[in-house]
Amino acid sequence: MVSISDALSKIVAQTPFLEEGLASGIINLSALARSLRPGIEKRLLKDVSDAALVMALKRLAERIRGKQPRPKEMAKYVSDITVRSHLSEFTFRNSETMLPRQIKLLQEIRGRGDRFVTFSSGADEVTAIVSSDLSGAMQRIFAGERLLARYDGLSAIILRLSPQTVAAPGIYYLVLKLLAWDNINVTEVVSTYTEFVILLDDANIDRAFSSLRSLLLPRR
Repeated sequence: MVSISDALSKIVAQTPFLEEGLASGIINLSALARSLRPGIEKRLLKDVSDAALVMALKRLAERIRGKQPRPKEMAKYVSDITVRSHLSEFTFRNSETMLPRQIKLLQEIRGRGDRFVTFSSGADEVTAIVSSDLSGAMQRIFAGERLLARYDGLSAIILRLSPQTVAAPGIYYLVLKLLAWDNINVTEVVSTYTEFVILLDDANIDRAFSSLRSLLLPRR
């Protein structure tokens, strides 16, 4: 049997901004209870009082606050935040010839440490993020591959993280949530053991960098 708490938890989990509002205590619980009551009653197939919903919301808010990472807490995991500009993204359909082409590109830029190149492979797609001045080489070397998408005019925010981040729940979620609250679109994300790379449109990079740096890397 579904309880009021179960029904509320599912609704809040599907609405990240509502979860944040409960955690920060800025939501009027009585007004929220009245708003959610029709949906809760539909899920439970019975009438529910506003008072019961308010009590359940208070308990849920306490649980969220207990488990949710905070920017100040996350600061201990971030050692540096840097920006890399003039980037382009290419996404291809995966094929048997993709790996040899990746190797060829890396061979051509061997010794050019100032160039940014990263590949990520999914089940059916391969995405390359490269310095924009390598766009010509990308078009030449990957000619014949099926290009699914290309984006130019991009920059990357690179968060350098401590190894302990691997065992810290919610870290990536918190970073992306901060950007979402500022209405900043994320084009792509790439992560390695101690780096989290967020790819953004050039127009958003200054605002995103300032927001993340002030919250995640405060002055000591």
